[in-house]
Amino acid sequence: MRYIIILCVVFSTALFMNGCSVKEYKKSEAKVVILKTPQIKFADTGYIRQEADALELELYSGGVPVKRIEINHLICVDEGCMSKSSFNAKYLSKDYPDNLLLHVIEAKPIFNSIALTHTDTGFKQRIKEGRYDIIY
Repeated sequence: MRYIIILCVVFSTALFMNGCSVKEYKKSEAKVVILKTPQIKFADTGYIRQEADALELELYSGGVPVKRIEINHLICVDEGCMSKSSFNAKYLSKDYPDNLLLHVIEAKPIFNSIALTHTDTGFKQRIKEGRYDIIY
């Protein structure tokens, strides 16, 4: 009986430790991040970590982590997880497409490449029509 209890303790400890293990990201890089929205005002260093189906943006100010945004099928911030459309409505604009934040973090064109101009360092977009006035 004593061996069964010890085995159960060892198994539950291994299970617990494995559940709390750190994620292994395929890609991790530091970037200068500037976010200017009514809800988020940030200009400093951020780390973008990416794995197969998820992306994490961790924002630092003075070397101290201040905000984490995780994107997979939901967007998770300090306040909790929400759908991409709910995140846009709360933090950006309800009129933006669901994958806008993901495309911006991955440095991909937005809005199906509308007004895309190639530059020496990549591309830029100036979208000014109807409800949008975006410089990207």
